[in-house]
Amino acid sequence: MAAASHKPLGAITADDLAAAAPGVDAAALHAALRRALDSRAGAGDPAAVWGELCRSLLRPDVPFAVHRMLYYGCFAGFPSPTPPAWTPDPKEAALTNVGRVMEVRGRELLGDAYKDPITSFPDLYKFSNENPEAYWRMVFEDMGVEFSVEPSCIWRESDAYPGGEWLPGAELNAAANCLNAKPGRSSQDVAIVWRDEGKDSEPLNFMTLEELRKKVCLVANALDALDLPKGSAIAIDMPMNVNAVVIYLAIVLAGYVVVSIADSFAAPAISTRLKISEAKAIFTQDYILRDDKELPLYSRVVEAKAPMAIVIPVRGSLPIKGLRVSDLSWQDFLGRVNDTKVENYAAVKQPAYAFTNILFSSGTTGEPKAIPWTHITPLKAAADGWCHMDIRKGDVVVWPTNLGWMMGPWLVYASLLNGASMALYNGSPNSSGFAKFVQDAKVTMLGLVPSIARTWKNTDCTAGFDWSAIRCFSSSGEASSVDDYLWLMGRACYKPVIEYCGGTEIGGGFVAGSLLQPQALSAFSTPAMGCNLFILDGSGNPLPQDSVGIGELALGPVLFGSSTTLLNADHQEVYFNGMPEWKGKVLRRHGDEFERTCDGYYRAHGRADDTMNLGGIKVSSIEIERICNRVNDAILETAAIGVPPIGGGPEQLTIAVVLKDQSSQVEDLNQLKLAFNAALKKLNPLFKVSSVVVVPSLPRTASNKVMRRVLRKEFTQAAQAKKSKI
Repeated sequence: MAAASHKPLGAITADDLAAAAPGVDAAALHAALRRALDSRAGAGDPAAVWGELCRSLLRPDVPFAVHRMLYYGCFAGFPSPTPPAWTPDPKEAALTNVGRVMEVRGRELLGDAYKDPITSFPDLYKFSNENPEAYWRMVFEDMGVEFSVEPSCIWRESDAYPGGEWLPGAELNAAANCLNAKPGRSSQDVAIVWRDEGKDSEPLNFMTLEELRKKVCLVANALDALDLPKGSAIAIDMPMNVNAVVIYLAIVLAGYVVVSIADSFAAPAISTRLKISEAKAIFTQDYILRDDKELPLYSRVVEAKAPMAIVIPVRGSLPIKGLRVSDLSWQDFLGRVNDTKVENYAAVKQPAYAFTNILFSSGTTGEPKAIPWTHITPLKAAADGWCHMDIRKGDVVVWPTNLGWMMGPWLVYASLLNGASMALYNGSPNSSGFAKFVQDAKVTMLGLVPSIARTWKNTDCTAGFDWSAIRCFSSSGEASSVDDYLWLMGRACYKPVIEYCGGTEIGGGFVAGSLLQPQALSAFSTPAMGCNLFILDGSGNPLPQDSVGIGELALGPVLFGSSTTLLNADHQEVYFNGMPEWKGKVLRRHGDEFERTCDGYYRAHGRADDTMNLGGIKVSSIEIERICNRVNDAILETAAIGVPPIGGGPEQLTIAVVLKDQSSQVEDLNQLKLAFNAALKKLNPLFKVSSVVVVPSLPRTASNKVMRRVLRKEFTQAAQAKKSKI
């Protein structure tokens, strides 16, 4: 934190406040600041002073420039690079899921070492790794997970699985667990709350758990009427709305496998995923409605030469034009169900390792890795929500996402398996309509990616809305910015942001935050429960755990919910070959570069390999380069680099270009950038080139591999040098 240039709180004057936020009552603000300082006189604790300022002064309607000035002033000269922006209150900590369980079972689990939930949280993390049997059994009991056949144990060594076997002998159905009322909840409690864009002044829509169960059973019966073999892959290419959630749960309930496809994908990307998964059918819509515009979706599915499509009309009962002979309308699909079977369905009981979902994550070969989720994976997602985001019975959880990305299924399971309501807004999250939805639905946990927060901050579209029901935010997908998330916390009277980093192949996170620990901006306070983290040194060996350092991240292989196979790649080769050992076990490759700070926080520094993170989507450089190389005949080759902006935030895409004729000049780099962006729309419309740089050659290894890491470092240093001259 670069706070040295900021005035300490005691030195801030009314004139400073007036200059930072013209038009405010600077004298009144300054008087309130003095009162806050006097109330903590002699405490010598900047975190306590900051907490007092958050409670007494920094309301959402106070200009952000004041929030920023006081935050940096409070921690000016702070000895740590990660000052706490939020500190847990002992009384509130005892009410969290973890705190509540620890108050009852703390001594049973941790012995005489147990003190209180906050003090003993690090001991519980250690316990989760050393005693997986007791830890996970405790979590399952508290979440109310039901097994059709109980596992013989929670975990055991196994030659068939690098990290051992989880839940051996168990049979269950993850979707059925979502549809059962949790202890302390009833079937009449709200399962889903939603609103459509453009209807922001209308009442919210609600669906009870019983209503959800009946709709899922109806779709499950209709699926069986298609006469597909059990275990068949069935794709979903839709926005994440109520119908998509119902279809998702029905596919799993009926013993089929969901194929997740993001609704932003163009036809070639859809086709690739359908072929890899061997999908037998696909659910889709005729259009996606955004700002009352109809964006074609079914036509993309047809262009992708998809198998049988079940098509939902986005405008209610209007007939769908141009259906292929092999396709079904939503009405005809549901009409196949015998009336006597409409509201009930016997869930298909399956072994714990049976597939439920095929998701895709870009690798470095250009073809997306097909990652199967099992019935175990949803329990990992929900357990992360239980522990790290403190998703409780009766909560309202929203996370703008899509079933094509892991956070879509994560949201389904993390909310419903914890007895919470899932909140869905059918429209853009970058709008005042979404901000009003968060207010009206009384959202308690708001998840997002940093680019959304940055848009809210820049457009001020959240102004005037009451977000006081929020207990915490959570953030995933990209590196976040300190200033953006300081602003975000201020919208909800300084509730914490739980940073969350993981992967599709994990089904959740490997590093996160907790409501039982102080939370610093753009930093992670703890490894995820049940996960050992290792930072590798320059020789590829793990540094001592809990030591300060920076390097490529590796994971302990005993990781509940993590993948054990890939459909189109060698799982052992991708994640384990060439990795070092720790205590006789080969570590699991992840690929992010991470830092452990001197005060025990973790910071992410982007990908250590040649995979970038653009807008929360992992994509290989090779995929982008293959497209860019064909944009102009004058191009010899390109290198796609994700460069973090100065001050932090999501990676920005830079294309390094080598020309065939070194003596020629590119007169208009902006035109080349526009051409790259037009071409990349075929890969994903969300990918945008930030800058284009012409270089004489690409740095390479002795084996002729492009060293994109070198280019990333050069471009980052150049951006820093340019900024220092401004």
